[in-house]
Amino acid sequence: MTHLDGLGMFHMELGLSRVAKALAALGLTRPPYKVAHVVGTNGKGSTSRYLAQIASAHGQRTGLYSSPHFVTPRERVLVDGRMLSEESWTNLANEVMGVSSGDGLTYFEFITVLAVLAFARAGVDVAVMEAGLGGRFDASTALVTDLTILTPVGLDHTHILGKTLDAIARDKAGAMRPGTLAVTAKQHPEAKAAIMDVAARLRTALLDVGMVLGSGGPVPMPGMRGPHQIANARLALAAWKLLTRSMHLPLDMDACARAVSQARLPGRFQEIPGKPELILDGAHNPQAMDALAATLHVEGIQPRAVVFGCMQDKDLASMIPQVLGLTSGPILATGLPDMERAMAPGPLAAALGGRARQARDMGQALESLVAQDGPVLICGSLYLLGEYYVLHPEHLGLSGPDISV
Repeated sequence: MTHLDGLGMFHMELGLSRVAKALAALGLTRPPYKVAHVVGTNGKGSTSRYLAQIASAHGQRTGLYSSPHFVTPRERVLVDGRMLSEESWTNLANEVMGVSSGDGLTYFEFITVLAVLAFARAGVDVAVMEAGLGGRFDASTALVTDLTILTPVGLDHTHILGKTLDAIARDKAGAMRPGTLAVTAKQHPEAKAAIMDVAARLRTALLDVGMVLGSGGPVPMPGMRGPHQIANARLALAAWKLLTRSMHLPLDMDACARAVSQARLPGRFQEIPGKPELILDGAHNPQAMDALAATLHVEGIQPRAVVFGCMQDKDLASMIPQVLGLTSGPILATGLPDMERAMAPGPLAAALGGRARQARDMGQALESLVAQDGPVLICGSLYLLGEYYVLHPEHLGLSGPDISV
């Protein structure tokens, strides 16, 4: 972990050469398992979790690589839903360092290579690899993959990926592989046109969910709440249907329904009973905020207060009216003192206006809400939720003992 901390979580260097070289040194450019690559803006985490759960329900040993983590980096690399033991993590990290010490892997690149190696050591049948940021130059794109899965694309990370939906969609679509399959969720027309153009240039067979499942196909009822989760579950089901064809596996719809109903992901409309009752949701951009508002409406929930924090690079101007519309009660503009990218509580409260007041950190925010009646919503950043899970790791919901590989 010390080596990872020294790399800097948010340090980025675009390009695939360092990861490709490390994977080649490990003999893992083409891993000995099926690889489903999930890219997009919203719904990546939920879609990845649904797909991994579906694969496991079909008796497949399954790896899941996701980001960010809340408490420990080991949350990012799961085998059959379980974290690696600290000893296994250390051994794998030393092996990665041994083949990459002179290549300067970034934080995300290092864990990506470690995940690919861990899944090989664990003997997984399927690995679900969630992209971190973008697509064309994301570290996970250095892998040879079997299927690319495109979740809805929206405006996010515009300072890196481009300031238009067309530019961002083209970057995400750059993860597709020539001559392989890709499946996409319903997209904004501008994003769809860009994705189709890139697919044609790469000669990628691009399908949408309706083509795979049919417009009237069955929709397993997801365990995670919100109308958008039905779309995420359908995308995962379409992806699995395509994978089963190449794996020569029968598609068991009962197993799919069971998996989708049981899948859970921390911080996705997660309700925590208590005084007050809390709702944790990682909505961190305008599209995700719309989905959160729709879920609250469908569920008939009116938060009595909101704890909100966000990163400096987010589209705060667009999110302010959305945040104000989530509650008629107080809004706690909450800082993340250990996160340089986070917006300070003072300027954030000023931007939100009269109902907002400052909270130094998550601990202070929770203390000030002890007597609050009704549900309190915590949203705006997965890193803000991470501050909650540091205080209450029991709510992360990781299953089973750690696994050794």
